[in-house]
Amino acid sequence: MACNSATCQSGGCYREDNGDKIDDQFPQPPPAVATESTQQRLSNGKNSDSAFCIKCKLKESMAAAFSSSSASAQVTGGGGGGGRGGASDSSPYCGDCFRSNLYGKFRLAVTSNALISPSDNVLVAFSGGPSSRVAIQFVHEMQMKAQKNFDASRDRSLPVFGVGVAFIDESSSISIPAEKFSQAVEEMRLVVSNLAPPVKEFHVVSTESIYSSDSNNGRNRLKELLNAVADVTGKEDLLVHLRMLALQKVALKNGYTKVLLGTCTSRIACRVLEATVKGQGYSLAADIQYVDARWEIPVILPLRDCLAQELNILCSLDSLKTVEVHNDHHSGINALITSFVKLLQEENPSRESTIVRTAGKLTPFHFNRMPEPDDCNMQLASQRRQKKYNLKPNESLPPESPCRICNSPLKKSDVKSYKLENQIMSAEDISNGCCTSCQFQILPKDISLLEHFYSLLPPQMAARGEYSCLGEDRWLREQIQDCLLSDTEDGT
Repeated sequence: MACNSATCQSGGCYREDNGDKIDDQFPQPPPAVATESTQQRLSNGKNSDSAFCIKCKLKESMAAAFSSSSASAQVTGGGGGGGRGGASDSSPYCGDCFRSNLYGKFRLAVTSNALISPSDNVLVAFSGGPSSRVAIQFVHEMQMKAQKNFDASRDRSLPVFGVGVAFIDESSSISIPAEKFSQAVEEMRLVVSNLAPPVKEFHVVSTESIYSSDSNNGRNRLKELLNAVADVTGKEDLLVHLRMLALQKVALKNGYTKVLLGTCTSRIACRVLEATVKGQGYSLAADIQYVDARWEIPVILPLRDCLAQELNILCSLDSLKTVEVHNDHHSGINALITSFVKLLQEENPSRESTIVRTAGKLTPFHFNRMPEPDDCNMQLASQRRQKKYNLKPNESLPPESPCRICNSPLKKSDVKSYKLENQIMSAEDISNGCCTSCQFQILPKDISLLEHFYSLLPPQMAARGEYSCLGEDRWLREQIQDCLLSDTEDGT
């Protein structure tokens, strides 16, 4: 606001008469470049601040632009659609500041949690939707900047991290027309190939590949496994677990060091309520962190602080190509939770963020951070993060016993000890090695069918049963290894 006092020494105001003082923190747009709509609002006595971006204070906000386009369309009889993606009517930023703000969330998550290092080779999971499409774009831009810094540096000591893209083919478990599926895969391949160098390899991996190289045998076993699950929600959850196994397999096969998912705030908010309803409250903290290193290849979620609405707007603003492979409509519990969260978000746009922030107060597990690096500088940074978040080093914590189906950590009180006899598990042992949710939604109700169901599981899931049985004993033996006597020592 202008000050009329001649003796005012405040640094937060400006003078209209000679322009000696100007607000540096919030610069005002020059009157000469004011738009016609802005002049009209001023002449009408309305507050012009709401028409400008709340960040740069210079350009018209997307909300104001949407209102203007809607009003023009109504005057001309066009219907008032606006064509801005439907959600930009509530954004207080201009297009440039909106994109900068969203990319800043991504970059802050990557740098503050050490998600990507120069020596990494990152595999980005691409489903064709807006979230994974934005993840590919942001990782690509970060890689391009690293490449420019590498080319400009003299010593070139820091390498440029590699990037690959993977799509999981679920056509064997979900009914998709062959022609539509082939066209969708080709469009995704073009999206990846049209990105500027460095070149990114595109992988198409089928879900049945987690069994063996024989696709026919794997497809038959996968169909038989899914048909054995009667619960609709359990079948959806099982497909999610199989999808992760497929990503892990392609990452291991091609030398990737990180698997990046486009999971956003909106999806995590649904996950929080789903886990609560399904009785997975103990393991909930494991699924909502930036890092999940319980897998052989760590999984990272750099879009954890971005809303699905924001990602949809960005795809519309930047014309980012998205591909719809199949209608991903949930049913059962997952569908109810998704519709419930959507209703909450419509009533209050901050509900999804509130749900995630509340769940974020849960204590994370020891595998919710990156493994200790070999580089000394990286080790010091890791130790600072441990001190900041009061995390214990991995050596001081026993390994978690994972559910052999969903890989969620189990409570010690829920884990019952057993011994493998002739490498054969009984039906009771199979059930005891699973979490409550998998027991009620995925495992067959008939106990006589459990052993056959266990034989249909992929090798990676079956191996978790042996680890659950032997992992904690192995960790305890490693802790007291220095105190044990070898077979050649007589104890003197």
